[in-house]
Amino acid sequence: MIRVLLADDHPVVRSGYLRLLDQAGDIQVIAEAGDANAAYAAFTTHQPDVVVTDLAMPAGGGLELLRRVLLRDAQARALVFSMHDAPVLVRRALQAGARGFVTKASPPECLVDAVRELHAGRRYLGRELSPSLLDRHPHDEAERLAELSTREFEIFRLLAQGHSAAECAVALKLSPKTIANVQTAIKEKLGVITSAALVHLAIRHQVITTAGV
Repeated sequence: MIRVLLADDHPVVRSGYLRLLDQAGDIQVIAEAGDANAAYAAFTTHQPDVVVTDLAMPAGGGLELLRRVLLRDAQARALVFSMHDAPVLVRRALQAGARGFVTKASPPECLVDAVRELHAGRRYLGRELSPSLLDRHPHDEAERLAELSTREFEIFRLLAQGHSAAECAVALKLSPKTIANVQTAIKEKLGVITSAALVHLAIRHQVITTAGV
């Protein structure tokens, strides 16, 4: 049985998706939430197999929820289920660590298929979205990593381990302003937007291990 956490701020909408998932036979919604804080609390309590979340929610929204969930568990499987389908928004959700994206305009079976795919360790994109949005280029990532200076790489490693900019400054005997500037440069060079995406990149390339997060 695939255990799902469902996060959406509209109770009626949430109820409909809950019934849809429960009727699949192999999926059980074990918790639901109407805002990002409640969803994160439910995640820590229930440890679901898959998190299904909207983007537009109170208390930080779906991207903030992704950030918090993935910092707690870098292997968490999160699916964004949103009414929005702008490529920039889809890419941002994927860069934040979501493993799939389905729009609410999709046929109902797409949500069920997506949950199953994520649970199986695969990624999923709704039929109406361009498959190119899922493209990852590990070789390109490795080249970008190799282009980091020694200082940038060390700061990248510390940040990926969960150290704050202030802690990096103390450890490397640099000013907080220098760390902040280098952090911005690192994200630009690596093509990531969020700290969670930076952590995922570090794990993919074995700069850190999950246990070290």
